[in-house]
Amino acid sequence: MENNVRTRTYSFEKLTLSRYATLSENTKGRARGEEPCALRTDFQRDRDRIIYSKAFVRLKNKTQVFFSPEGDHYVTRLTHTLDVSQIARSIARALALNEDLAEAIALGHDLGHTPFGHSGERILNKLSPMGFRHNEQSVRVVDLIEKDGAGLNLTFEVRDGILNHNGNSAATLEGRCVHLADRIAYINHDLNDAIRAGVLKAEDVPKDIVGVLGSTSRERINTAVTSVWKTSSDKPYVQMDESVKAASDALRTFMFDRVYRTPYAMGEEEKAERMLSEMYSYFSKHPDEMPPVYVGIAESDGTDRAVCDYISSMTDRYAVYIFNKIFVPQGWLFVNELGD
Repeated sequence: MENNVRTRTYSFEKLTLSRYATLSENTKGRARGEEPCALRTDFQRDRDRIIYSKAFVRLKNKTQVFFSPEGDHYVTRLTHTLDVSQIARSIARALALNEDLAEAIALGHDLGHTPFGHSGERILNKLSPMGFRHNEQSVRVVDLIEKDGAGLNLTFEVRDGILNHNGNSAATLEGRCVHLADRIAYINHDLNDAIRAGVLKAEDVPKDIVGVLGSTSRERINTAVTSVWKTSSDKPYVQMDESVKAASDALRTFMFDRVYRTPYAMGEEEKAERMLSEMYSYFSKHPDEMPPVYVGIAESDGTDRAVCDYISSMTDRYAVYIFNKIFVPQGWLFVNELGD
């Protein structure tokens, strides 16, 4: 066997990881074969490719829940992604699973998210004849859109985890760690944002939920991760115990009733729908005005597919910029307006 850092990692994983972990050397590989790296496993390389992708950088300017919030401490799609990564790694470490694989999946799980959060996803799902689901779009981003159409050529396991992060059907336990981590993360940081925005007060959270999960974000996340560890250690599944799961599901329902579906959170959705609808119609008629990678997709996969890819890639502020550029008359300089 080669004597390098990668093979040393293989040996370490065999000695330390659970029998249910996905060993890096057992990856099902990539669609296009590549020479292995002497320093990094394939899952570590996937993590790095995602971090350095353009789609990952754009997450910092994409809405999580509240549109254009006033203040620097509201969660964005990027900070959500980092939350999910940290929680998924904690779960994977506790269960002796492959932390590198869990991290790569978590960092890539929302790369295909739209501008304006889940409102944007609902709008594109209505506009596109093919429908729109951000998990499927995230796979399109890593397969077909990044690197000017070349894609990132990620491993099967990372792609599968990204595709299945919003269900519990990933092929690996590491992918299922990310599914749970995503739910744990967004419920807690969205609750904090709602309190910060004045939509809720901490004492509004039902006492039976607080009694099980805790009264602070730190306590709730610790309760959830500890429950997964105690319930799933050396088991072929990743799940919480029944009481913590029931309380977490109740908190999620509470958030939908009191935050996600309220006029405060959805107050700008009508404007977002008008903007995205107008842009969708415009680029459907003028596909040649999209960037070259999307023009190529229009030629190979059809205009609807390309327009959906382009609009979903936009950040909130870039979507506003493009809308203004197309539909809002530009100002001009008045010279000698008063005749002097």
